[in-house]
Amino acid sequence: MSFSEEVKQELFDHREKHAHCEVAELAAILLYKGKTIGEVLKKSELMETGELDLCLQKGFTLAQKNIKIGTSVASPQIRERDCCKRAFLRGAFLAVGSMSNPEKGYHLEFACNEKVHAQILIDEMSFFGIDARMTLRKRYFVVYVKEGAAISDLLSIMGAPVSMMSFENDRILRDVRNSVNRKVNCETANLAKTVNAASKQVQDIQLIEETIGLEELPTSLQEMAEVRLAYPDATLTELGNYLDPPVGKSGVNHRLRKLGEIASKLRE
Repeated sequence: MSFSEEVKQELFDHREKHAHCEVAELAAILLYKGKTIGEVLKKSELMETGELDLCLQKGFTLAQKNIKIGTSVASPQIRERDCCKRAFLRGAFLAVGSMSNPEKGYHLEFACNEKVHAQILIDEMSFFGIDARMTLRKRYFVVYVKEGAAISDLLSIMGAPVSMMSFENDRILRDVRNSVNRKVNCETANLAKTVNAASKQVQDIQLIEETIGLEELPTSLQEMAEVRLAYPDATLTELGNYLDPPVGKSGVNHRLRKLGEIASKLRE
């Protein structure tokens, strides 16, 4: 079972305490699934065609209670209360919602047939502070949320706390892995930079040695050159400790830079 299916199963199992919330959830199912109550109640026909998914099962369960909507399923009156807005979003997700596996990325969406119906979802999510966007994909108006924290909030709002906690755990693990990878990549890049710099320093010193000889250098630079040749893999701090007397990192860097300048002039 995919993560999206797990979310839908949890939303399907959610039971409302108030009739007005049941009305809102059923209204969303009818609106976004494009069904009438009569069609939803034809359970036997739906089972024969294999169409009885969780959404229609939930619609069937609610419709069996003789819920009377009494107005258009798109009417704002149905979702006036905060709790009814939550129920409406839950019904909409059961009907046309889906989301990606959080291990692969953050993406939750509703694929709507009508632009006006998509805008309803954007408005209702905006009420809860969730920034949803709309895009046209083939013949569908897709309302989507891509920010991890917003998806977590929406799962909680719709009544899927278990899925929300699972999503948060995956999100934390993913963020930790990304952080570790960034750190490793940074350290690898720094190491490569250090190795390249050391290799260049050794090449410069070898050029000086072959061209004019290290003995022609000032004592401080000659000593620095000899130590670098003796310890090609040493860090600047380690090189400084090998000198007599010891020299700080900035002093070592200054001497190596001077050697580099001499090598550059010899190459001209």
